[in-house]
Amino acid sequence: MATTDVSRPVDMTPVMDETGTLLSTLDRIRRTFAWKCGGLTDEQLRQRLEPSRITLGWLLKHLAFLEDHYFTAILAGKGYPDVWDRYDPSQEGWDRRTEADDTAEGLMALWEGAVARSRRSTAEALDRDGMDTLANNPEWQVEANARRYVADMIEEYARHTGHADLIRESIDGLVGEDPRD
Repeated sequence: MATTDVSRPVDMTPVMDETGTLLSTLDRIRRTFAWKCGGLTDEQLRQRLEPSRITLGWLLKHLAFLEDHYFTAILAGKGYPDVWDRYDPSQEGWDRRTEADDTAEGLMALWEGAVARSRRSTAEALDRDGMDTLANNPEWQVEANARRYVADMIEEYARHTGHADLIRESIDGLVGEDPRD
């Protein structure tokens, strides 16, 4: 069952420090993304906007994996949660091959669980050294700070929320940045 209230926008606080600005920006775009994917059927989450192969279901799974990848596995150094045991991200196209078996409720729960873990991992990292907390990224073969990981997730969400906006509009006409009253 979905726990993200996608019926209301995230309040924006115009004056914050760097950490507050980055984290609130990430949460705001997470909420917008959830709104784009919320309230749809299994079949609607599988719909594509030709010629792209991207679906809202794929986007949910992709961003859930990246949340756990950047924040749980790398920043917190905890490895991947058990939820990923049934998937093999090392295999090209794993997310598209499994997407047909996923339900809307399951995909939203997967994403929400990853976001919750990310928030905990980020808070723990920030308690250590703030945005300067370092974590080794084996893909990049370099240490990067928490600031870099948060900025990368904002970039991922910005790109994919744009995709979600177009796909959702093609499904039921819903457009925009925030839920309407």
